[in-house]
Amino acid sequence: MSEVTGTALVLNCGSSSVKYAVVDVTQDKPLVDGIIERVTDHGEAIHEIILTLSDAYSGVDLEKVDVIGHRVVQGGSVFSEPTVIDDDVIKKIADLSVLAPLHNPGNVAGIKAARASFPGIPQVAVFDTAFHSTMAPEAYTYAIPKDLAQKHAIRRYGMHGTSHKFVSRATAEAMGKAPEDLNTIVLHIGNGASATAVQAGKSVDTSMGLTPLEGLVMGTRSGDIDPAVFAHIARQEGITVNEVDLLLNKQSGMLGLTGMSDMRDIETAAKEGQEDAELALRIYSRRIKGYVGRYMALMGHVDAITFTAGVGENDTGVRLRSLSGLENFGIVIDPVRNDQRCKVPTLISTDDSPVQVWVIPTNEELEIALESLEVTKDIDGVEPPTFVPAD
Repeated sequence: MSEVTGTALVLNCGSSSVKYAVVDVTQDKPLVDGIIERVTDHGEAIHEIILTLSDAYSGVDLEKVDVIGHRVVQGGSVFSEPTVIDDDVIKKIADLSVLAPLHNPGNVAGIKAARASFPGIPQVAVFDTAFHSTMAPEAYTYAIPKDLAQKHAIRRYGMHGTSHKFVSRATAEAMGKAPEDLNTIVLHIGNGASATAVQAGKSVDTSMGLTPLEGLVMGTRSGDIDPAVFAHIARQEGITVNEVDLLLNKQSGMLGLTGMSDMRDIETAAKEGQEDAELALRIYSRRIKGYVGRYMALMGHVDAITFTAGVGENDTGVRLRSLSGLENFGIVIDPVRNDQRCKVPTLISTDDSPVQVWVIPTNEELEIALESLEVTKDIDGVEPPTFVPAD
């Protein structure tokens, strides 16, 4: 990405919430950010954001906003890069709702509201799946009947792409290398969690699949599981496909194992001797370790492993458990360096560890802002933003 400057309003519109941030890409932190919750009308939510940002005390000049960048969860095979939004793009994003029914409809509603409110500002869709579009067919193809897969667009898409892209590039910068010269494993470990193998700056494999359910154990998601378990639960419990889907997405993972989804509570419970919590942490870390080994084998060699997101940046125990015992693979954690919450890029491996291990805070808002400004930098005739009330 070439050097870009400017200011972006970044919107993450869900079905019932809108997160926002105003980002000057020359600064590490947003000028202002926030969230509107219990949203029933996205037009009203955008109006509320405008009123908040128009306040003299917000520190934001809306007339200096160059672009509006929208986080969109699912781009399918249609979108492989940030895309300037027009009516056709909106229709295609809406059509992809079949692959992300909990996310894309809210994304579309937010986009429509923002376009109505800011008719003179270019708007860009940045897709969670786009970074993973570089995966080869052998990485994204499931071993199911190919006609069925093609008919229903069933394949691995991956998620957290903006985070994996930002963090893999930031890792290279921290190491004084070009992204093209490194093989990196990025571990985005939060309530949702995914691992990505990044070879020469490009995603070659990732743990999430058609949906965010596959892969690592998460706060409420099971991660990898024998597919036959799905049908077995449905038959034995006499429940529907939708109910099993809900169970695996919202009632499983660490919540299912311990009754808790917050890793801080689980760590505390384990220290107090609760066996369920200790077992859950071993399961959680073992799954991460398994993906690290898988991706090391896939890429042949790894230069760096980077933890990011809420758990990855703050949970020293998970980091240590996940990579302990891998010294023969060139991964040597320094327990003193590791014993801290990391708000800036931090090396936590020993100086002589062949594979460097980093903790780097993710910044998806900055990545969306950078990509949005890059794709619109040659657009002329941008008008000052003027709020147009929603119908």
